[in-house]
Amino acid sequence: MARRSPSRWRRRVATVFAALALLLVVAGIVTRGRSGGLVMAGLVLLVLGAGAIVVGRARWAFIGSRAAAATVAAVGVAALLLGGATLPRPAPDASSAGAGPTDSSPPSGSRNEVDAAAARAAIDAAPESSALAALAAVEVKGRAPRTGYDRDLFGEGWVDVDRNGCDTRNDVLARDLTDETFKPGTNDCVVATGIVADPYSGRTIPFQRGQDTSDDVQIDHVVALSDAWQKGAQSLDTTQRTAFANDPLNLLAVDGPLNQQKSDGDAATWLPPNRSYRCAYVARQVAVKIRYDLWATQAESDAIATILTSCPNEPLPDGVVVPEPAAPLPPAPAPGAPFENCAAARAAGAAPVHRGQPGYGPHLDGNDDGVGCES
Repeated sequence: MARRSPSRWRRRVATVFAALALLLVVAGIVTRGRSGGLVMAGLVLLVLGAGAIVVGRARWAFIGSRAAAATVAAVGVAALLLGGATLPRPAPDASSAGAGPTDSSPPSGSRNEVDAAAARAAIDAAPESSALAALAAVEVKGRAPRTGYDRDLFGEGWVDVDRNGCDTRNDVLARDLTDETFKPGTNDCVVATGIVADPYSGRTIPFQRGQDTSDDVQIDHVVALSDAWQKGAQSLDTTQRTAFANDPLNLLAVDGPLNQQKSDGDAATWLPPNRSYRCAYVARQVAVKIRYDLWATQAESDAIATILTSCPNEPLPDGVVVPEPAAPLPPAPAPGAPFENCAAARAAGAAPVHRGQPGYGPHLDGNDDGVGCES
C-alpha cells in the first residue's frame, strides 16, 4: 500500500482548519458584527498558536517553531481583547445607578424590590414641576394584548399634520440636524444631507439621503407605536393616533442601528447607551404618555422613577404640563343629616332632594312642598 504523502496530508488538514475558522468568523460577524468576527478570529489564532507551542510546530499552518507559534498566539490574544472591547453592550439593569432593566421580565430579589419601593417614594417627594413628580399622573396597570395592532392604524406613514408643505420625517430631520442641505426644487423641504448629534449614542453621525445611506439616521418614536397600542392607544380615534405618530414631542432623529435595537421596547426593556441622556429620554416618555393619556406597566414606571431619582429636577420637555386633577366632590352628609345648603346638595349631585331622602331638611324646602333645592 502506498504511503500518504506528508504534503498532501498537511494540505488537507490546512483546508479543514481554514474552513472551520472561516465558519466561526462568519458566525461571529452575523451575530455580533465586525467585533464578533474579530473575537472569533482571535480565538482561532489563539488555539492554533497554543497548539503549535505544545507540539513545537505546525508545518501544515506554516508555523515552523515555538517562537512563531507564540507570535500567532499573541496576535490571537490581541484580537480577542480588541474585539471584546468593541462589542456592543446591553443597557445595564435597574439596580445600577441611573439605569433601567434590559429584559422584559419583572425585577426580582430583595435589592430590586427595595429600589422599586424607594423609586415610588421618590415620586411623592419630587419637586412639583419635575418629570419625576409628573410620573404620578401616569396610570400604572398591566399591558394589554397586542391583538389588532397595525402600523396603518396610526396613519399611513409620515404625513404633513402641520400643513407646512413638508412631511413629518423631513420636519424632524430639519429640526434635529445641523449643516443640513435640501434637495433642489423642494422648497427647502426634503433634507439631502446634514449632521446629527445622536442623543442615544453620544456620537456625531453624518446623514446623506440615498437608498443605501438614509437608514444610518432614523426617526424614532420615543414611545413606540406598538407599545402605545398596548397601553391605551387602542381607545384613541384615528385622528388622535395619527397625531401621536407624527407629534414632534414623540420623535427624535437618532442612530439607525440603535433604533432597530430598541424596536418597540419601553424603559423597562431598553435605554439609550448614552447614560447622560437617559433622564431626558424617560422625561420625554412621561410627557408623551401624559399628553395622550397612556399608561405604564409597573416595571416601566419603576424603571423611569429609578432613573429620574438621579435627576429629580429634570423637567417635562416642550412645555408639557400635568393636567390639574378634577376637584373632589364634597362629602355626602352622614346618614340622616341634611345638606348644609342647596349649593352643597347640587355639588353632591343630589338636588332636588325629597322629603324622606338622605340630606333633606326643612331649611332646603322654602315652599314646604316636600322638595328641596328644586330650582
